Amino acid sequence: LGLYALGAGGAGSVAVIHPVYGPAVQAVYATGTVEPSVMVPIAGKRAAVLLSFSADEGQSVTKGQVLAQLEDDELQKALAEMEAVAALAEKEFARRSALVQKNAVSEQSLDQARSNLDAAKARVAQAQANLDEMKLVAPEDGVIIRRDGEIGELIAANQPVFWMSCCSGLRIAAEVDEEDIAMVKPGQKVLIRADAFPGRIFNGTVQSITPKGDPVSRNYRVRIGLEADTPLMIGMTAETNIILREEKNALLVPATALHDGAVWMVKGGKAALQTVETGAKSPGSVEIRSGIGADALIVMDASANITPGKPLRAQIETWKAP
Repeated sequence: LGLYALGAGGAGSVAVIHPVYGPAVQAVYATGTVEPSVMVPIAGKRAAVLLSFSADEGQSVTKGQVLAQLEDDELQKALAEMEAVAALAEKEFARRSALVQKNAVSEQSLDQARSNLDAAKARVAQAQANLDEMKLVAPEDGVIIRRDGEIGELIAANQPVFWMSCCSGLRIAAEVDEEDIAMVKPGQKVLIRADAFPGRIFNGTVQSITPKGDPVSRNYRVRIGLEADTPLMIGMTAETNIILREEKNALLVPATALHDGAVWMVKGGKAALQTVETGAKSPGSVEIRSGIGADALIVMDASANITPGKPLRAQIETWKAP
C-alpha cells in the first residue's frame, strides 16, 4: 500500500482509506516491579553468631515458627544462675514462713524474704526473655522472600536475617511520567503483561499514588494491586497499561495517517489538510474524536509529499484496525 507518483504536473495516485469504527482504549503506559504489599524484616536484638536455619527463601511459615537460632551459651548460663538464686530465695521464704508461724522471726523478716523471692523470679523471667530472643520466629503467617547471613557469621544487632511477605498479597510499583500522572486515579483498571508469561494479560487495580514525585526521573510511583491468583513473582518486571477510558465504537484511522494533529484528505480530487481531535492511541491506530467523519477519504501515509490543493487520484484501500 501507499505507492505514490506525485509529479510536479498532473494528479498523483495516493492510497486512501475510510475511517472505521472499532474498540479503542486510552491508557497510560508504565513499567514496574512486583513487590509484596507488606514486607517484614526479622532480626535479632543483640549481636550474636548465627548457629542454624529452620527456614529458607520461598518457604511458607506460620506465626511463631522458629526460623533461625543465634548463639545463646552465655544467656543459658545466666538463666541457670538466676534460677539457682530464685530456688534459694524460695527456700528462704519457706523457712521464714515456718518461723513466723512459731513466732521465731518477725513479719518484717518474712516481707524481706518475699521481696527477695519476687526480685529473683523477675530476674529469671528477664533471663528467659533474653534467651528467647536468640530464636528468630515468624511474627505472622507468610512467605520468606529473602534470607541473609550464613551459619557461623556474626550478625549485628537489628540486622535483618529474613524478610517475609505477610498479611496481604502482591502489588506492582510502577513509575508513571509526570506528564501522565494527573490522569491516574485510584480504582482504575490496569492491564498487565510480563515477559515471564508471554501472551497472557493479568488484571490489576490502581491502589495509591505517591504524593511526591522524583525530581530527577520526573516520575511518580503508582502502586497497583493484583488479583489473588496472579502467578507473578516478587521482583519480576511488568508492563502496565492504566485504563483511562474505553470506547467500544470509536472512529479509528491508521497511526501513519496522523501528523502534528492533522490528517490529509482527498476532497474533490485535491489534497486538503484537516485538523482533528485525537483520543486513544495504539501502535497501529488512533481514535478520532472530532474533525472528520466515517465517509472521509484519508491518506494512509501522512509523510507523503503532499501540498494543500495538490490534485490527487484516490486509490481506495481496505483497512482494518489492528
